[in-house]
Amino acid sequence: MADLDALRSRWNRSLEGVRSPGGPDPTPYADHLLTRWQEPQRRYHTLAHLTAVLDRVDVLEEYADDPDLVRLAAWFHDAVYLPDRSENEERSAHLAERALREAGVSDEDTAEVARLVRLTVTHAPADGDRNGQVLCDADLAILASSPETYAAYTVAVRQEYAFVPNDDFRRGRAAVLHQLLDLPRLFRTPYGEREWERRARLNIGGELDLLDA
Repeated sequence: MADLDALRSRWNRSLEGVRSPGGPDPTPYADHLLTRWQEPQRRYHTLAHLTAVLDRVDVLEEYADDPDLVRLAAWFHDAVYLPDRSENEERSAHLAERALREAGVSDEDTAEVARLVRLTVTHAPADGDRNGQVLCDADLAILASSPETYAAYTVAVRQEYAFVPNDDFRRGRAAVLHQLLDLPRLFRTPYGEREWERRARLNIGGELDLLDA
């Protein structure tokens, strides 16, 4: 079970790391986001996923230009999540733009967080986009997990899309996985490429075999 107090502290540290002193109390913003991440339609995109992404950003922070902005983007990247809607990333980015400006973050930094959130549509950051590479690697690292954890991940994703008929889900899921495999590299940071790339491709290939079967 997620430690809500620890997550609030992580949010507060990241927000205070990028904004000017004297802004509004950061806790209500954390509580609002924590409520969103606990919505009942979520099975994979939960507080456990948020915590895992934040943990991976910590692992990868040396590769980011602005680690705290990447952490804030992690908080917002699935803050709006309705499995039957296609504009979740865009709506999450708009939420970040509204909330961060109100919380005292500069327009420039707010725009960077929103850009990073939108980047999670494709998970294809440019070669020089160090912040984007860290966020995308952190978000995709679940693909490189152990076989048991990966299997649990696929079950949770299917539960989120329980309203989709089996044949349609298999086709849609396979298309997503093939899109990922077609990327020149799943992971763009040196750490991700070294530690996660091979395992992730094996997991994806195994899932595709099951979907075909």
